[in-house]
Amino acid sequence: MNLYGLIGYPLGHSFSEQYFTQKFLREGLMDCRYKNFPIGSICELPALLKANHLKGLNVTIPYKEQVLQYVTSLSNEVKIIGAANTIKISGDDLVAHNTDVIGFEKSFVELIKPHHKKALVLGTGGSSKAIQFVLAKLNLEFLLVSRSSSIKNNLITYNQLNEEIMKQHEVIINCTPSGMEPDNNSCPDILYDFITPDHYVYDLIYKPAKTLFLKKAEGQGATIKNGYDMLIIQAEESWKLWRR
Repeated sequence: MNLYGLIGYPLGHSFSEQYFTQKFLREGLMDCRYKNFPIGSICELPALLKANHLKGLNVTIPYKEQVLQYVTSLSNEVKIIGAANTIKISGDDLVAHNTDVIGFEKSFVELIKPHHKKALVLGTGGSSKAIQFVLAKLNLEFLLVSRSSSIKNNLITYNQLNEEIMKQHEVIINCTPSGMEPDNNSCPDILYDFITPDHYVYDLIYKPAKTLFLKKAEGQGATIKNGYDMLIIQAEESWKLWRR
């Protein structure tokens, strides 16, 4: 049996187990199984690996950065980003990859327009790092928005947002878990009144399909998109890596 899985905590929101189980059935891959492993600490990973003969892992919140201390090598993207969402396992070799990069890029560019030159990236965690990598590749300037202050030149706090910043940055990407089920009534604390029909607002969250963040942006006439396409693409890219 070829066993694959997902680590993170909590995992009640995750679609991965259902997605891969259906994929294996649809494609007649009877020797493959996918399982969720909700671990409360990344320190539990070595024991998990020892107890299960895994061929590959997906990694989600909050371990995309922490997992790197347990791998044996990094892909070129992970070396730059500093976060991984996919681990290819071959015996004792654990190679860290980041398929969020290709997943986000393919999904994101479908709705981008020529006037979209600057972006606000909400959040600074592992997912945010993959998004920053893609924006830099696409030559989009970006400003990070976080709850805590930093000496980084391109980072501000939510309370530093103002009308000018909102109007200058016509792409807004939510990389935080705010609004994810079951916390449907929350959203990032930004100035929604200054979102316009020229804005492109993207939420990495896919469940619910339309978060409060996206609803508020849509109410201002913005183009909106959730993270479902990104999720499908990154899952399939993970599968390609595992079967390579």
